[in-house]
Amino acid sequence: MFVQGPVPGFRLLLVVIISLALIVADQKLDRVDQVRSTLGTGLAPVYWLGNAPYQFSDWVAGLFTTREDLRQENEALRARLLILERRALKYAALASENNELRRLMNSSEVLDDRVIVGEVVGVSPDPFSHEIIINKGRRDGLDNGQAILDAHGLMGQVVQASQLTSRVLLVSDSSHAVPVEVVRNGLRAVLLGTGDTDALELVHVPDTADIREGDLLVSSGLGGRFPRGYPVATVTSITKEPGEPFMSIQATPKAELNQSRLVLVVFPPETPREPDELSPGNPDSPSPSPTAEEQS
Repeated sequence: MFVQGPVPGFRLLLVVIISLALIVADQKLDRVDQVRSTLGTGLAPVYWLGNAPYQFSDWVAGLFTTREDLRQENEALRARLLILERRALKYAALASENNELRRLMNSSEVLDDRVIVGEVVGVSPDPFSHEIIINKGRRDGLDNGQAILDAHGLMGQVVQASQLTSRVLLVSDSSHAVPVEVVRNGLRAVLLGTGDTDALELVHVPDTADIREGDLLVSSGLGGRFPRGYPVATVTSITKEPGEPFMSIQATPKAELNQSRLVLVVFPPETPREPDELSPGNPDSPSPSPTAEEQS
């Protein structure tokens, strides 16, 4: 006996209705974020399994490393350590001077932001979405909007944090924008992603602005999303069209978006707590009333 299934048109209508219902629920209900976070946590083993072949190949390669290779690598690391120690001494002196100037200016800003190290464990398969997955999540204190760096510059920001992993939107994504400024003269503008990991676009820059090829662009800190002063890109080309009020400016990201495996998650500086007006150290606070033993 042949039983006919649902009509194909009815299936399509049902899928459309369910899709619209999910879209509306995503916009109106907060619980959808919890469901998405739970699904992200459940997918964490999948990301780890996808990263397992790379870790296994590294482990196998380490088994066949010769003594001479280890000696050369050790010497190279020692040389690099000496260079970094020299730079650390220089930066420590500059940091001390900077902190002193900030105290003189009654500034509450912190020179160094708190960071933790994470590892890239997955990449979005969608060619039109530049996203990566890192192995840090809400259990490590991550939340949406936190800046992500590599050893060279700003990579992007966290757009979804689950319990064990987080999804990061790269600066090269076409929907991403970063407020930046030119280090040389402080000129402010907005840097947009183009969908190409090697190219960014600086928009709304007047044709009379002082900007040159090779200028370094750093995050300006405007909007409060990205900390100020992190390298973002370098200007590579400037095109001025006759009659156009703005220039066409292309830049190259400083971060190695397709190569970096270790990243830094930046935490916003903690807001200093106001001193208690009634604290014992406050001269304006009233003195405590004497106890019975003191009165006697």
